[in-house]
Amino acid sequence: MNAIIDGLGKILDFSTTVDLLGYPFVQQALLAAAALGLASGCLAPLVVARKMSFAVHGTAELAFTGAAAALLIGVGVGVGALAGAVVAALLLGLLGQRGTERDSVIGAILSFGLGVGVLLLWLNPERTSNKFSLLVGQIVGVDSADVLLLAGSAAAVLVVLAFVYRPLLFASVDPDVAAARGVPARLLTPLFAVLVGVATALGVYTVGALLVLALMVTPGAAAARVTASPVKATVLAVVFAEVAVLGGILLSLAPGAPVSAFVTIISFVIYLVCRVVGNRRLRRLSRIPAAA
Repeated sequence: MNAIIDGLGKILDFSTTVDLLGYPFVQQALLAAAALGLASGCLAPLVVARKMSFAVHGTAELAFTGAAAALLIGVGVGVGALAGAVVAALLLGLLGQRGTERDSVIGAILSFGLGVGVLLLWLNPERTSNKFSLLVGQIVGVDSADVLLLAGSAAAVLVVLAFVYRPLLFASVDPDVAAARGVPARLLTPLFAVLVGVATALGVYTVGALLVLALMVTPGAAAARVTASPVKATVLAVVFAEVAVLGGILLSLAPGAPVSAFVTIISFVIYLVCRVVGNRRLRRLSRIPAAA
């Protein structure tokens, strides 16, 4: 009980949080998190619409594998995570074209990536803190070069998404009609998988490979509970993702706890609130025909 009270006291130690905000590594982490929240929020509604939550998890495992490989050979973790995520996205997009075999393909790639990642961590007996951060995130390791990489990657994702958003949304909502209208679904599927892979790799820095779903899926699922408009859902998902990731960093500063714990808690609370709001909205709308 005392440990819980002490932990809450550290979390609510706002003076320490304000002091830490003056450090460059904290400011860099907030900039990186803002880029991640923007990219993941824009993609999350499409991830939910295309039922790709499991695919995001599989991509995160390959991003973890790439980051572990980069840590072993001594190159940038972000570069390794991006490479692993893009490879995973291409494999998922190319091998999982058929809906009937998509889950099995994702399961095979997920287990392979996790197994290889564990092996790479075992081969590297040093820097255990970096190993842990690959799984649950850590803002201390974000420097100016990482911020530039994250911002550039997020910008690239948003630019490509802006060009393919309309046909991609069409293919996500009604794939059969989209195919009949000539929408190149076979091209859009691996392309969107790559965009998701890049955004997922960005999450390795802050929330880690294990809990990146909190930003890539949960904000989109929450937004879908309160609106059916794709534009409104995207805006809400961005807001939810930014609140979760920036709020998670701020709450983790004083106690020095893993960022991912607070990010996932905030994201899940937002989801629960949206479920309540959405259910009340549906009940209110269902009364209108009866009253009429």
